[in-house]
Amino acid sequence: MTNTLKIVKARNDEFNRKMLEQGGFDVLLSPEVGERKDSLRQIDSGFNHVFAHIAARKGISLGIDCHNLRTLKKKEKAIRLAKIRQNIAICKKAKVTVQALNYKDARNAKSLLLVLGAATQTISF
Repeated sequence: MTNTLKIVKARNDEFNRKMLEQGGFDVLLSPEVGERKDSLRQIDSGFNHVFAHIAARKGISLGIDCHNLRTLKKKEKAIRLAKIRQNIAICKKAKVTVQALNYKDARNAKSLLLVLGAATQTISF
């Protein structure tokens, strides 16, 4: 029997909240992607403390698509990494695991997550 992950690709906040409350899957993939309005003092990363507590209660991980990240231009990549860093900080507080998906090298993916602030206990592959 193979160990397959059930992955839900994040969309908007309403969809993400309903899916997290419903559960039945393992990974919420890339909530930071999409048209999100950032204000001067706050980044809208698509994931907040409410989502994190629901995910922790249901045993759902936050997924980061490494392949998509590699294909971005420099400015877009910098913005996306800032949002991912904020999401990792939220996950760290709520003890939600963070998974890197679509990576070439597991060691590099783990290093990326550690540099972005993930705790070693919350990283899984």
